[in-house]
Amino acid sequence: MKIINDFATSPNNKVAFTIFKHEEQPNSLVIILPGAGYTSQAPLLHYSCGIYFSKGYDVLQVNYNYPREFIANLSEDDFYSDVESVLKKALEDSTYSNFVFIAKSMGTIALSHFITKPEFNNAKSIWLTPLIKRNDVYNALLNLKTKGLCIVGGIDPTYDSSKFSDIRTNKNIESILIEGTNHNLEFDNDVLKSIEAISNIMNNVVKF
Repeated sequence: MKIINDFATSPNNKVAFTIFKHEEQPNSLVIILPGAGYTSQAPLLHYSCGIYFSKGYDVLQVNYNYPREFIANLSEDDFYSDVESVLKKALEDSTYSNFVFIAKSMGTIALSHFITKPEFNNAKSIWLTPLIKRNDVYNALLNLKTKGLCIVGGIDPTYDSSKFSDIRTNKNIESILIEGTNHNLEFDNDVLKSIEAISNIMNNVVKF
């Protein structure tokens, strides 16, 4: 395995990224879009990376790691530009033709934008606690034409039961509601149940 730590420069920011590469470059890449405070090292994304690397995918982690006060003033266009700068630099001279996106929370805002781009028109996508109260994320899931996996928590403040019911009508998406779990898809004050929930989620990622 080869690990590349680098950064890309957008018009307004420098964005770090990490690529985990196999010795022989495969044609498949998984792209990780973390949450605002939920990094690529947090359980759901860390284990997802391991699953896909073991499947033979290279792994690209977009590590924007915005300070909280920075996020308050971050426009959608600047966010898209930051992610796009990483994708352009990381994918230059690559031969990838098979893509999977895995996005958590804030990352699903970027995913809703890039999943419609021609270069990713066949990409599969995993949406962990997507911000479905936002129209862009909701509409992206409602109209997703490729295979998707959407997992939400029953007591997550970003969960909307009506919109989630609509998303479930999209036959391209496997939609999973985990009752009693929060925005991290964990159970408040119950570590063992949280570990069990994460294990079940990872089983769904493996099957996906």
